[in-house]
Amino acid sequence: MPAPTHTRSHPATPGSVDIRLPWWALALPALAFAALLLLILNPADAHAATGDPAVTHLFERVQQIVNR
Repeated sequence: MPAPTHTRSHPATPGSVDIRLPWWALALPALAFAALLLLILNPADAHAATGDPAVTHLFERVQQIVNR
């Protein structure tokens, strides 16, 4: 049984590229980035982290700005 083919509703013009992404192709990377950013900015979970005080201060300032 052959699979049905999908036809375009409008013909493609020569030299143009027609690329359409599904909604999740943009939403999933954005969600993953936001989740990783929240994990980095949460200092309560960083029990064993010992770093440069300047970097710690920078992350605290970024967290204060994001929480506003």
